[in-house]
Amino acid sequence: MITASIVLYKTDPEILLKSINSFLASPIEEEYYLFLIDNSPDSELSNLVNHQNLLYFSNPENPGFGAAHNIAINEALSLGSRYHFIINPDVYFGVETVSEMLVYMDEQNDVGMMMPQILNEDGSPQYLPKLLPSPWDIVLRKLKRPEKYYERFINRYELRGVDALKVYTAPILSGCFTLLRLDAIKEVGMYDDRFFMYFEDWDLSRRMHLKYRTVYFPLVSVIHRYESGANKSKRLFSIFIKSAVTYFNKWGWIFDKDRAAINSETLKQFK
Repeated sequence: MITASIVLYKTDPEILLKSINSFLASPIEEEYYLFLIDNSPDSELSNLVNHQNLLYFSNPENPGFGAAHNIAINEALSLGSRYHFIINPDVYFGVETVSEMLVYMDEQNDVGMMMPQILNEDGSPQYLPKLLPSPWDIVLRKLKRPEKYYERFINRYELRGVDALKVYTAPILSGCFTLLRLDAIKEVGMYDDRFFMYFEDWDLSRRMHLKYRTVYFPLVSVIHRYESGANKSKRLFSIFIKSAVTYFNKWGWIFDKDRAAINSETLKQFK
């Protein structure tokens, strides 16, 4: 069985439909389900799609992005699902994406988590695989200053110089579109629900990377309507800061004993 989940919150129905239909149109050669976990205060989106493989859960207490996906992952585990896709409601993709990622996961038993190439609507890449960050990296990425130093930093940190079609392992994968091996999730755990939003995907990716390969797979792609809400909303920026503090409290601020070693090992793939 294959499962997937999309977490909603007052989501634009037109945008959401593109995401739902992308998954439902995928040629999956076994039983599958798509869970909609709706964190909205009402259930207006419940009747958006009537499909036998679509399961809707109203979750108005809104525990956050990761905690809501955990509801779906628990359902997937109870159904005996092998693999689970995490899909943002602002992502859509072609029919080959899901099937080719599943084939790769079947062939590579040491992969616990993978993501495809993520593109903007104009076809330009979003540089989402990353090295493990330091607190200074997070600040520098926001400030984008000094310009010359920033350019060298961001090219290394976001692995921008890597061949566009190279499949490789990265310790940080984005949660906007992710494939999880559920046997690996049983071992490393689900999302840490202390993160309401932001950094929960980095935390899970890092935990997964310690035991399994976390793979960037650019041979297929999805389109992501990237909004960068934390740069536009004081409320979202506040949530971003709180999640960053939670992340560095968990893994270490200055003294993160594994960060340098993991980043060095990642960069060795490209020499």
